[in-house]
Amino acid sequence: MRRGSRRKLLQYCSLLLGIGLGAAPVLAAGMPTLLVVGDSLSAEYGLPRGSGWVALLEQRLAQQQIKAKVINASISGDTTSGGRSRLPALLKVHTPSHVLIELGGNDALRGLPLAMTRDNLLAMLRAAKDSGAKLMVVGMQLPPNYGARYGQDFSTLFAEAAGSEGAALVPFLLAGVADAPNAEQWFQRDRIHPTAAAQPKLLANVWPVLKPWLK
Repeated sequence: MRRGSRRKLLQYCSLLLGIGLGAAPVLAAGMPTLLVVGDSLSAEYGLPRGSGWVALLEQRLAQQQIKAKVINASISGDTTSGGRSRLPALLKVHTPSHVLIELGGNDALRGLPLAMTRDNLLAMLRAAKDSGAKLMVVGMQLPPNYGARYGQDFSTLFAEAAGSEGAALVPFLLAGVADAPNAEQWFQRDRIHPTAAAQPKLLANVWPVLKPWLK
């Protein structure tokens, strides 16, 4: 093959692959990769696919032409212990630039020690930080029937963990939903998981913190 013909073939192949000769791929290294590690509140439990707040986040990013890849690694029923055990493999496979941790609610529902939840959150944050990722913690609060002291200590541990590791913080994912005067209408029959109609409210709680965090 003549040299000129060979170069034209390479240029054509480069166009098909979305790259220029000697250039980086279109999925540039500068584009954020956001890994969401959460429980049923982020895993669309009981909801139509594509209606959860993480899916709505992807839509919002596209609408605002913010280039970012979102990987939702949330699992219904997961605890901070489960997230801690899963995270190393997730970091290795996806090499995220940003890690959002939304875990802890199931710890409280199972009556697990707060010290264990705190230790697990810190371990996850440190592992993500060691990988070079930026960090975010999405906090949770408990109903009054858990007791004022336990509920206060539980909600505080998220802020403490985030502050310890320099993570961004969303204080309460269910703000405006669980604490609303008409809270019942925003929950499924189990009174634990928000409805599809409540998902934009969850995104509204995360978005003001997440948007500048992605930059």
